[in-house]
Amino acid sequence: PGTVCASPQRVSTRWRGSVAPGEERPDAILEGLHRAGVELIVVGGTAAMLLGVPVMTEDIDIVHRRTEENVGRLLDWLLAHGAYHRFDLANRRLLPTKQHLLGRGHINLQTDLGKLDVLCELSEGEGYDELLADTELLEDGPVPVRVLSLPRLIRVKQRTGRPKAA
Repeated sequence: PGTVCASPQRVSTRWRGSVAPGEERPDAILEGLHRAGVELIVVGGTAAMLLGVPVMTEDIDIVHRRTEENVGRLLDWLLAHGAYHRFDLANRRLLPTKQHLLGRGHINLQTDLGKLDVLCELSEGEGYDELLADTELLEDGPVPVRVLSLPRLIRVKQRTGRPKAA
């Protein structure tokens, strides 16, 4: 089922300069999601880094498979790691819900291991199942990670018009 985590060497080495030691643990996030059986695709800057593009990012962006079972596994992992909506101006530490994870939006979360952006779809009609054919499975670490292909990442970034990572 879940194909998520790249080798700690690939993830940690690339993240060292972009996060403070002890605060963000992107490798632990990806490995934890894999061990929980969450089916997902890593997208955005993290996917670009894992594919060897020299970029920096502050969070992990994922697109998850929106089935009841997978969303249940994802929600259990998120709640076990203290996930809450990080852009709530009232700082109420709102928890993610199954309804949000089954929807179509983007959920920007803070966990005890770092920032995780859960994207139900990249854009309309671009959920897990639609993106799957445009992914690469990286298997050179302790657990596999599925990432969006570099050509597709570039197309997505061009569409958004933001001058960040691939």
